[in-house]
Amino acid sequence: MIRKYLESDIEEILDVWYQASRMAHPFLDADFMGMEKRNIRDVYIPNTSTWVFEKEGLVLGFISMMGNEVGAIFVRPDHHGKGIGRELMDFVADFHDELEVEVFERNRVGRIFYDKYGFKQLEELVHKETNNKILRLRFKKE
Repeated sequence: MIRKYLESDIEEILDVWYQASRMAHPFLDADFMGMEKRNIRDVYIPNTSTWVFEKEGLVLGFISMMGNEVGAIFVRPDHHGKGIGRELMDFVADFHDELEVEVFERNRVGRIFYDKYGFKQLEELVHKETNNKILRLRFKKE
C-alpha cells in the first residue's frame, strides 16, 4: 500500500535509500554518501512530499516529490522487479501531466527504470559535488 510518509518512517527510509544507493551508485564515495544521508534526514525529506510503499508493516520503497520533480525514488534491492517503483511513479503521475528527474549517467538501474517508464532525456549536466554526469529527464502523459 502507498501512504503518506510519517516521521516515524525516517529510519526505514534511510535504510531503503542506503541499500538501493549502494547498489545503483557504487561510484559514489563514503564521504559523499554520509553527507547525503544527513541531507536526506535533515533537508530533503522535511522539504518534500514523500510517500512510502509499505507491506506488512515494512517500508519497501519511497518517492519524494518537489512539485513535478522526482527528488528521490528508491526501492529495497531485494524487492526490485516487483512493480513497486512503477506503482510509486504511477501514484505521483496521477497528479502531474509531466514529471522530471535527474539521474546519474552511471546509474544503470535508474536509467533502465526511467527508460522503461517513458522518460526522455532533456539535457546532460555535471554534478558539482561528485563531478559525475547527470541526465535530466522528462516524462509526459499522452
